[in-house]
Amino acid sequence: MTQDEMKRAVAQAAIEYVPSGTIVGVGTGSTANYFIDELAKIKGKIDGTVASSIASAERLKGHGIEVMELNTAGRLSVYVDGADESTRHLHLIKGGGGALTREKIVAAASDKFVCIADESKLVDRLGKFPLPVEVIPMARSLVARAIVKLGGEPVLREGFTTDNGNIILDIHNMDIIDPVDLEAKLNDIAGVVTNGLFARRPADVLLLGTPNGVNVLE
Repeated sequence: MTQDEMKRAVAQAAIEYVPSGTIVGVGTGSTANYFIDELAKIKGKIDGTVASSIASAERLKGHGIEVMELNTAGRLSVYVDGADESTRHLHLIKGGGGALTREKIVAAASDKFVCIADESKLVDRLGKFPLPVEVIPMARSLVARAIVKLGGEPVLREGFTTDNGNIILDIHNMDIIDPVDLEAKLNDIAGVVTNGLFARRPADVLLLGTPNGVNVLE
């Protein structure tokens, strides 16, 4: 199977986790796009969706799927999204596409978080993929200095603005031994909106695409 075929396979498998008659949280990125396409096939069975980005909202609407505001939708049954890295503990790095804050909000509002990824995303330790941090623009230098003190190398994501109007600092060469602790430390820095570690609220299920099919990690 190619990487795209593995992404499509996990997207199809994720449909089994979508209860009928509920509102579904939908993530952002290439794997999430495959899930949106699969969701379109059962759109009559769900009451609507909440999207974690403007891009995902537009793709959902393009399929004729209702997109709701989270404040209106309330509690969600399930959130389905991809990841840039995952461990077997289901701790994740997300935010390669820059939607980490809204992704974290929708995940927090959901009863179950189903992560879908191809096998290349499974790692023994997080950190090879640069860790995104969403930052209020005026705090860029302040946050960068604090990140250096924590042992990381922050790099501004040039020419990029989040859906919330903020910037992204990508942390390189960070050896993430304790993801839960680091997530809290980064979020405590003044000017940080949130970071791309999903460890305090990890995935509940990881559907991992492999050449031999979909593996389920829980």
